[in-house]
Amino acid sequence: MKTEMVLTENLSFEYTQYADEGEEPAKFTALRGVNVSITPGEFVAILGHNGSGKSTLAKHLNALLRPTEGTVWVKGYDTKADADLWNVRQSAGMVFQNPDNQLIATIVEDDVAFGPENLGVPPKEIRARVDASLAAVGMSEFADSAPNFLSGGQKQRVAIAGVLAMKPACIVLDEPTAMLDPVGRREVLETIARLNRDEGITVILITHYMDEAIQARRIIVMDDGQIAMDGTPREIFSRVDEMKRLRLDVPQVTELAYRLRKHGVDLPNTVLTIEEMVNAICKLKSKI
Repeated sequence: MKTEMVLTENLSFEYTQYADEGEEPAKFTALRGVNVSITPGEFVAILGHNGSGKSTLAKHLNALLRPTEGTVWVKGYDTKADADLWNVRQSAGMVFQNPDNQLIATIVEDDVAFGPENLGVPPKEIRARVDASLAAVGMSEFADSAPNFLSGGQKQRVAIAGVLAMKPACIVLDEPTAMLDPVGRREVLETIARLNRDEGITVILITHYMDEAIQARRIIVMDDGQIAMDGTPREIFSRVDEMKRLRLDVPQVTELAYRLRKHGVDLPNTVLTIEEMVNAICKLKSKI
């Protein structure tokens, strides 16, 4: 059995766009020979412009899509094997952009209990899982609340709790903060980071926010259905020109340092945070 949390080998996927009667269906290749290995406990961010294949890759990690060619293993289970389907989906929970699409009950704790109930977990164990999952995302006090009265960030945390209640070893989050305000984004990102750090859960975050990506330990950049770059946040964002060629931004403070360097200011190309920028400027002042 594979020891990686996620392993893809020569993964390719084609979407079929069905045409009118008598016309040939159109094919669109979204993934091309993707090889990715993610170990247990990693926090990986996946970046890419629209149409790069990042969300298509994410859907393969929960067997929502299955390879046209190649293989995907999740915790050693082959996503193409029908017999392993439940094991794959229990191993890798999925959180989507819009939490309203994942919240189905009228009470928060009932929503969190939905997944374990469908897995046939005994009632006493479900109660324990619901309490633990809500506590893990800081939503215990809202257990008896109606989801429609919660903020966007709170709803997304409940959606994450619903995934946690199924005890996945990995959580795949596909643009989970895209519809949230800055406060909601911060709540969700703090929750994700804490689950990875304290619970050892593997986190795979699909995002277009560069400031979110710097919290990951590793970044994978996709372009035209392939892996274009793979490295630590500091390694990836130091390659500003290459990121721009891929139609991607870098964190704002990294962009500022990049522009200042172009004007002759002696700043490192590895600045990621405001604190690092302040320290770099202070060092410059001490040399004057």
